[in-house]
Amino acid sequence: MANREIGKTGVKVPPICFGSTGLGSIPDLYGYEVDEGRALETIRTILERPDGFIDTARVYAMGRSEERIGKVVSELGGWPEGRVLATKLDMDGESRVFDGGQARKSFEQSLKALCVDRVDILYVHDVEYAADLSDVTREGGALDVLFKLKEEGLAAAVGLAAGNIDVMMPIVRDRDFDALLTHNRHTLVNNNAAPMIELAKSKGISVLNAAPFGGGILSKGSSVQNHYAYREADEKTLALVRAVEEICVRHDVPLGAVALQSSLRDPDITSTVCGVTWPEHVRQAYEWADWPIDDAVWQELAKIKPSDANPEAATG
Repeated sequence: MANREIGKTGVKVPPICFGSTGLGSIPDLYGYEVDEGRALETIRTILERPDGFIDTARVYAMGRSEERIGKVVSELGGWPEGRVLATKLDMDGESRVFDGGQARKSFEQSLKALCVDRVDILYVHDVEYAADLSDVTREGGALDVLFKLKEEGLAAAVGLAAGNIDVMMPIVRDRDFDALLTHNRHTLVNNNAAPMIELAKSKGISVLNAAPFGGGILSKGSSVQNHYAYREADEKTLALVRAVEEICVRHDVPLGAVALQSSLRDPDITSTVCGVTWPEHVRQAYEWADWPIDDAVWQELAKIKPSDANPEAATG
């Protein structure tokens, strides 16, 4: 599949992007440690590709994810030409203050950690958790700083990355973003982001779809992983996953291939962000992307109605 442009920025991205949340090692979230050597080798594997695309954030693993990316960037002598880098402005981790000053501070910390002097894509991140959302949206707030950083040539494209669409949609209506990043809400079993994706499409905003595997359940299977979107999956979600699994077993195709390709084949999705913590995860994503899947599989999957509920509001 060909690269696609982010909005009208001239930034072209490949169909697959790799998320770095776990590369900083967050055992409380993922259930396992990721040592530095393994993380660095994973980053090298991504950047060895001429179309390598990494998505990170200041907040991931308290900065370790960006720092580990920065170590590889340093050993390469700088960010390699042709690759794409996205990061995010984050609130203060303790006070949850997310005003303009905090946004610029977050970006400066990111540049230092990543060992770069600019980024391709920059998002305001997780605004739903800010202590005061008006700090983000008011004049001189985090969003104004985001667009100012683009004007200064420090980011080629800017966007919004968050989860709760009820918080995101009013902001998307008010601002002319280049990109929008949604997670866990546009998968085989959940389409909570559908109205927001339509809004973005109407405004010419590129949509990047993160977590097509829902945190692992749509790659490992429900017998191995019973969590969806950072929490225990409810019975409705589990029933939907099992229905998808039954189709995959009957047609002898990997669940992960179907989950990934369901996003890749969507014309409304500019790039799909897959979280990785092993070099093998990178290679497997491309293997799954190319896996032959009969039209009969997609026809059967189309009969399954995904949930439109907020997956992070669900209870186990």
